[in-house]
Parts: sequence; structure tokens; C-alpha cells
Amino acid sequence: MPASQQHRVLFLCSGNSARSILAESILNRLGQGRIMAHSAGSHPKGEVHNYALELLSQLAYPTHGLRSKSWNEFAIENAPCFDFVITVCDAAAAETCPVWLGQPMTANWGISDPTATENSPWARRAAFVDAYGCLYNRISVFVDLPLASLSPASLTRKLARIGEVDDWASSAASLNSLYEPQAHPRGLDH
Repeated sequence: MPASQQHRVLFLCSGNSARSILAESILNRLGQGRIMAHSAGSHPKGEVHNYALELLSQLAYPTHGLRSKSWNEFAIENAPCFDFVITVCDAAAAETCPVWLGQPMTANWGISDPTATENSPWARRAAFVDAYGCLYNRISVFVDLPLASLSPASLTRKLARIGEVDDWASSAASLNSLYEPQAHPRGLDH
């Protein structure tokens, strides 16, 4: 992929009301125009969760235009082609996805569903903050990857590793290993 090319990412979740919406917003900010994010769901709720909108607003993210939508919107002939399709919930990762135009790389970065927290409103808001923090950290690593210079095999491995790290505060070694060149026979890493 040329260094100047705008990359497109589709974040998938079953309901497209919280995690994938947060991921879309985070990447659109951190991607700074060189990476464009969209989100969708296999069984969209029909509206963005109010705690997701509240959190994004508090963090000065634009929320106008965010909506819960079906992944079928992106599986039609005139839909944008994606370079990456990333699931942020294990339920969507286990489903049979549509065929995406452009044969994008895929990864699962599943995290806990903040809408499933059945405790107090405070606990639910805390779950949204935790989900945001995890997604922000993973997406921060993603936007720093040298997308244009990595081989498809190396990039696929790095995408998978980003989704495997659970405790970001204690995983500096895991994060650093994403940036270190990996020896590979035949030089397929770069």
C-alpha cells in the first residue's frame, strides 16, 4: 500500500451501539485523515447507547452522524472497500460475515460489552470508560504501525497481537515487541 494512501477500517460488533462506535470515533481522531473508520453490527440495536455518546461528548469527540447500522450497508456493490475489518466483540467474530469488497485483512480485538454491566449507573459508566481505554490503547498501537512497509503476513500477525493484549498497564514488553523487527526466513516481515 502506498504511504500516502488513505486506509479504511470497518469495526464490527453485534449491536453497533457501543464498542464499535467508540472504536470508530477513536480511530477517526487518531488516524488524522490517513485512516478512515466506519462501524457496523450484525444485529444493530438501531441507536447508539446513550453512555457511549455521553463519554464521547465529554472527551470532545464529534458525535453528530454516529448511528447504529447493519454491516449489510457495507456489503453492497457501491460500498467502500476496506483495508481492515476488525471485530471488537467475540459474538460478531464468531458469526459468518458478509463478503467484503477489496479482501481486507481481518482481526478480532474482542473486549467486554459495557452495555452488559447490570450494576448501578456508575458501574455501567465505569465499564464504558474501561472499554474506551482498552480500545484507545489498541488503536494507538495500530495507527503507529508502518502500514505501508509491512508485508501482509507481518501486518496480519501484528493485528492479531494487538487484540491479544488484555492488561495494557502491565504489558510494555508486549507493546514493544510489536515494533521490533521479527526475524523471518525469506525476509517476509518487511
